[in-house]
Amino acid sequence: MSALLSLLGWSFLPNLVTGWAQSLYYGITIRAGDPKPQPGTPRWAEHRRRIHIIVVTLYLLYTIYEADYELQQAGSFYTDLGVPLSATDREIKSRFRRLAALFHPDKVGATGGAGGNAAGSSSNSQAADANAYFVHLKTAADTLTDPARRFAYERFGPDSVAWQARCVTVRDFVVRGAQALVPYYVTAAVFMYALGLFGYLNWGRYERWLVLAVLFVFEVHTVTRPGMPAVLDKMVNPLLTRLTGRAPYLQFQAIALARKLSATVYIAFSQIGPLFVADTSTGQLVVKGRRADDEAALRQGLERLEMAAQRLDADAARLLETEMAPFAGDEETVKSMWAKVREWLVQNTIRSDPMVRDALGRSFAKRRMDAPVGAKGNR
Repeated sequence: MSALLSLLGWSFLPNLVTGWAQSLYYGITIRAGDPKPQPGTPRWAEHRRRIHIIVVTLYLLYTIYEADYELQQAGSFYTDLGVPLSATDREIKSRFRRLAALFHPDKVGATGGAGGNAAGSSSNSQAADANAYFVHLKTAADTLTDPARRFAYERFGPDSVAWQARCVTVRDFVVRGAQALVPYYVTAAVFMYALGLFGYLNWGRYERWLVLAVLFVFEVHTVTRPGMPAVLDKMVNPLLTRLTGRAPYLQFQAIALARKLSATVYIAFSQIGPLFVADTSTGQLVVKGRRADDEAALRQGLERLEMAAQRLDADAARLLETEMAPFAGDEETVKSMWAKVREWLVQNTIRSDPMVRDALGRSFAKRRMDAPVGAKGNR
C-alpha cells in the first residue's frame, strides 16, 4: 500500500531531477554563446516534457530492479539449502545432513571462557547466531520435505511457516492464504475508488482497474494451481537463468514482483500518461486545461503549512519549558505537574469534545441495553 500512497505524494523529486537534467542537456547540446530555450517558450516546454518522461521512466525501471534485487538478497529455502527447485525429499535430507555437520551449534566452541567478558560475550553471540542459523536450516528442510508445507511455502513464502501449527493439508494452507489475499485486493480497490472520487487517478482510470484485475487473476491462478504458471516456468525463469545464472523465481517471489510492477504501472499512469497528451504550444505543460505542475505547487503549499505547524509546536514547547524552569531539578514536582497537565487535558479537552461525549453516551447506552435484568451500575 505504500507504493499506492506514493501516487499522491511522489511528484516533487522527479521535477527537481528533470530541471537538473534539462540544464545538463542544454549545457551539452547547445554551444557556448548560443541562446538557450527560455522557460515559458514552446521549445523549452517540449524539452521538459520529454526529459520528464525519461526521468520518470528510468526511476520506475530502477524500482523494479530494486525489488528484484531485494528478492534475490532475501533468498529462499532452496537457495539456503543449496538445492534446485526440483529437488526430491531424499536430496533435501542429504543436503541438510551435510549442512548440519558444518553448522550445528555444537560446532561453535566456547572460546571466550578464559578471555574475559568481551571474549565471552563474543562467544555467546556466535553461539546464538549458529543456533538461529541451524534452526533456520532445520525449518527449511522440514518445510520442503512435507508436500503440503512445500506447496504453501512456494506460493505464500515465509509467512506460511507461521501457519503450520494450524494448517495440515494443502486446502488448509490455501484457505489461510486467501484470508490474507482478499483483504489486500479489497483495500486496494477501495483505495483506488476513493482516490477517484477525490479527483486523483483520472488519467488511465479504467486501465488501472484492468491492471488490478489481471494481477488478481494471476495471483489466484498461481497460488491454487499444483504447478508453476507456464509463463514463469517456460519463459521467465529459463530466460533469467540463462542470461544471469541466478536462482529462478518461486511463485511467491513472482507475486511480490508482480505487485511491485503493478504499483509501478499505476505511477506511470499518473506521472507519464498525462504528459503524452500534454499541450506545449503555449509554453506550459497543459493537460486538458490543467497545468501539469499544479500538483507540485500544491505540494509546496502543504510543505509550507507543515513547516508553520512545526514552528508553532516548537514555540509552544519553548514556552512550556520556560514555565517549568522554576521547577528544574525537582523531578517529583515536575512529574506531579505533568500528571496534572495530562489529567486536565483529558478532563477539559478530550472528554468535553461533543463527538467524544456522544460516543461515550452511545457506548454506555448499549451496555445498559445488553445488561441482564436486575443488573445495576453501568458496566
